[in-house]
Amino acid sequence: MTNVSPILKHVAANTLDLGTGLPGSDLVSTGIADLGRGLETIESLIVSIGAARLVPLGIPAEAPIASPEHRLYERLAAEDADSAHSRYNA
Repeated sequence: MTNVSPILKHVAANTLDLGTGLPGSDLVSTGIADLGRGLETIESLIVSIGAARLVPLGIPAEAPIASPEHRLYERLAAEDADSAHSRYNA
């Protein structure tokens, strides 16, 4: 598990609210819900990629999807092959 500084844990525990409009909070909230339902979506793949960093902060990202980076790219390419690379890197 990743070592997280006690200060960062305190800040996250006392200020992190996924409903506050933080950048990407809508993707994370949806991804957590999708993971909980066992769905593989773009959002759940994004959360799976960041799970190792989210869990120590107290954000529930349990049972992340295996190989999320490759699966995310494949999903983006299936939607629009021409923009998959730029969307993946965004």
